[in-house]
Amino acid sequence: AKRAGWSNQVEFILTLIGYAVGLGNVWRFPYLAYKNGGGAFLIPYFVSLALIGVPLFFLELSFGQFASLGPIKIWIVNPAFKGLGFAMTIVSALIALYYNVVIAWCLYYLFASMTSYLPWQDCDNEWNTCSCADATTNFSSSDPWKGRRPDCLADLASIKNGSKNTPSSEYFTRKVLGVTDSWTDPGGLKWDVTLCNLLAWIIVFLVLSKGIKSLGKVVYFTATFPYVLLTVLLVRGLTLEGSHEGVMYYLTPNWERLSDASVWSDAAVQIFYSLSACSGGLIAMASYNKFNNNVLRDSLVVPLINCLTSFYAGFVIFSVLGFMANYKHDTMEHVAKGGPGLTFIVYPEALAQMPVAPLWAILFFFMMATLGFSSQFSITETVITGVMDEFPGFFSSRVKRILFRAGVCAVAFILGLPMTCRGGEYTLNLMDTFVGGFPLLFVGLFEIIAIIYVYGFFRFKRDIELMLGSNIVISAFFLYFGATWLLISPVALLAVIIFKAIQTKPATDGSYVYPEGGQALGWLIVLAPLIWIPVIFFFEAFRNGLGKLLKKINSPEENWGPALSENKTGRYSDEYKERMKQRTGSNGYTISNPEEHSSSEKYARLQATFVTSNQANIPNGKEEHTVDMENGTKQNGTAQVKDGTGETGTSGQFQNPAFVKDDDK
Repeated sequence: AKRAGWSNQVEFILTLIGYAVGLGNVWRFPYLAYKNGGGAFLIPYFVSLALIGVPLFFLELSFGQFASLGPIKIWIVNPAFKGLGFAMTIVSALIALYYNVVIAWCLYYLFASMTSYLPWQDCDNEWNTCSCADATTNFSSSDPWKGRRPDCLADLASIKNGSKNTPSSEYFTRKVLGVTDSWTDPGGLKWDVTLCNLLAWIIVFLVLSKGIKSLGKVVYFTATFPYVLLTVLLVRGLTLEGSHEGVMYYLTPNWERLSDASVWSDAAVQIFYSLSACSGGLIAMASYNKFNNNVLRDSLVVPLINCLTSFYAGFVIFSVLGFMANYKHDTMEHVAKGGPGLTFIVYPEALAQMPVAPLWAILFFFMMATLGFSSQFSITETVITGVMDEFPGFFSSRVKRILFRAGVCAVAFILGLPMTCRGGEYTLNLMDTFVGGFPLLFVGLFEIIAIIYVYGFFRFKRDIELMLGSNIVISAFFLYFGATWLLISPVALLAVIIFKAIQTKPATDGSYVYPEGGQALGWLIVLAPLIWIPVIFFFEAFRNGLGKLLKKINSPEENWGPALSENKTGRYSDEYKERMKQRTGSNGYTISNPEEHSSSEKYARLQATFVTSNQANIPNGKEEHTVDMENGTKQNGTAQVKDGTGETGTSGQFQNPAFVKDDDK
């Protein structure tokens, strides 16, 4: 069946933007920026973008566009590294599982915001504890709750001296999640969150039911509308009292932080999060491109848009955090948080203090859900494309393709059920912690090794020039990509891997430290995708003779035995060796076929078989043969024929390009 393709290049670029720009741009980058030196963090961030992000982005897009294959099937380029394809697909599958649950939380908040009074605006709800403190709570009085919580008066002294919770934090942890005390206590299913997760998977299926044909139409909305909402929220945030202090806190550089290696490590890892590199999605999306699409332009434009979006989102977040710090008479250090806490606790608390709070809450969570879906569509399509390209014959039927897509979404929903339990947030945080670190870094490193070093830089360069042509601009960029692919990017990735390994600490969720079982599960999550790299490598190696080679080099040589001839008896005697030679090779290996020829004879026989032609149709007395190409054309070439001197004549068009110099090309 003919492979599907994008209707136009705008769809492809918007899909890449939607894939790369996701929830992490809103909740991860702004937090990392303020934690790692404010405006000074932009230096390691954009340096990492130039030295790691853009080179990997261009490599993966070019790789996928050239072969027009998914992240697994594409490794016919090097079967020994096919484990990289499995690793990429598994990483995407794991991300899809927990990412969809976060989208479900956004949908939950979106529905909860459709009211005249936000449910997290005060502490007068059944899920609130006595430690909840809102604007009306006065713990200096004898009755802080003014008669609303008589059940709390008996323990008033300890409550006053204890830590306090905001209404938004208790709404998220107690109402939305119903969090248990430990990862070992999963609790029951949280049915409202589970239904939101089901709704999210139904939306994913409907959008992907026709593959990229339907996805390409949806991204016109999902990839652009969040920018409208970001701008609306930014304008509103900048009009709030205290917003200026929040923005200055976000931008003010702390140059001393640049000497900290962890800042550079955070910047490099964030690039992987931001660009969604090394998880197979870029290969899958580019595989639907036209062969001569200007992939270089796309590889420069999309990463730049993505990183500027992260920077832009920081203003949206910190303008509101500045307002929150001013409202609570607190410092920014105590207000600012990263991860889900920023999206579902801090920002909703700020929204609750605004006039017409439900309207701003609806806009914010609709934006977050849209950002999440725009990435989730591509993540899920990556997994589907990877599997379907591996079995193209089976999925030739349209009905089978739709049923498979429905099956993937259904199985993913079932596998996500542990994360919609009351203790599911612990599992989700564990997956988010372990999936996005070492797996992506190792995949990126081995991907560069497989393509640039094993397949070959110059061969890959010629493949790209076959798509883009060769001119002075392309040649200039290849100086940059050559330096990064061959040296800078792999060295930088290796340095980040080593640094992260040295700084590895037990996994935590806030103040909660996971038990040994949780730590072990986290490392199994890391191992799940990476184990396929060595497994497939050694499988292919043994399948192609590594076992025989290992047996040969680990076997004794023919002259092994006692040094003195009088001691050479039994199996070391000359008579025994002569007898064994009659049915074994000189090195003692059994010959399975007595008529086995040498490797050179086998090659000549295979060569003669390959170039056999129809003798009745030999033009001009020359033997020629025809090869059917995958694109439907036929290639003709002169047969390889040994002449009287024993030399072999070959047709130039059948030479292996890996061994042809650039001048011969």
